[in-house]
Amino acid sequence: MGGDRAFAALLAGLGLLVVALFAVALLVGPAGLAPRAALVALISGDASPAALVMREIRLPRALLALLVGGSLGLSGAALQGYLRNPLAEPGLLGVGASASLGAVVAIYSGLAAGFALALPLCALAGALIAVVLVGVLAGRAAHPLTLILAGIAVSSLATALTSLALNLSTNPFAAMEIVFWMLGSLENRSMSHVLLAGPFIALGWVLLARLGPALDALTLGEEAAATLGISLGRTRALVVLGTASAVGAATAVAGAVGFIGLVVPHLLRPLVGGRPSRLLAASTLGGAAMLLVTDLAVRLIAPERDLKLGVVTALVGAPFFLWLLARMRKDAL
Repeated sequence: MGGDRAFAALLAGLGLLVVALFAVALLVGPAGLAPRAALVALISGDASPAALVMREIRLPRALLALLVGGSLGLSGAALQGYLRNPLAEPGLLGVGASASLGAVVAIYSGLAAGFALALPLCALAGALIAVVLVGVLAGRAAHPLTLILAGIAVSSLATALTSLALNLSTNPFAAMEIVFWMLGSLENRSMSHVLLAGPFIALGWVLLARLGPALDALTLGEEAAATLGISLGRTRALVVLGTASAVGAATAVAGAVGFIGLVVPHLLRPLVGGRPSRLLAASTLGGAAMLLVTDLAVRLIAPERDLKLGVVTALVGAPFFLWLLARMRKDAL
């Protein structure tokens, strides 16, 4: 019971943190609106400049930070639980790299310049193709190692094709746009991006949320999980489809944002007693909080330089990754 109360308190604390950060994200911006005036403009329904700023700029940006961060945190927790590998993260399946390749095709071909939503739509198509390829390469075998190898193969191919597009690009502006998009950003996003990615992210969250009992059983080993009635094939399908839907949609509207799916589950795992089922909800809230903080940092530290989300998360995540490797090496001695 004590563990249940501590877990409930953790979720309540994380929930309040996300709500507070979401409110700050709505109230902070270069327009200089007073907090009361900003909230009134958000709910007033009129067509004043303040209302347009709140509904067309700040609200979609805050919503996307919440949805994208939550997707990365949830997917990272699900993959680490399924693969029983603390170094697993959403990019392992190649979904993010393939979504990035789809966006690069949209920019390289000029589709992004002619149709505003061509870029996220092509990125979504890239993510879906990655799921099909991973499924074909992994086959019916439910062993996690097969899935990892299939994901690495797809990710390597997508990264190579993206590099080829950059290498062959004769337009320096298109090449620069590709590089900047791949660094991740929530700037200049609208409610159209929220409505495009929202259903796919919601589907991914629903699929991944059903993994709790299977992930807890897998901590005992695959054979023990099978004797408890857990279908390893169904579990793998939920992991792949859920991650692809959530992370593919998130990458389509925000670009490549790394390390959240790796860092957040690690930070929260000790607080949930090491139970993978509890880590899913905690990592969703933790990922949302981390990306809301990162986006606020981007907007406040250097608003005139368009600092990218992927740069900030890498500055935080890379040292954490090195610390994690050092701790694993120390534990192995």
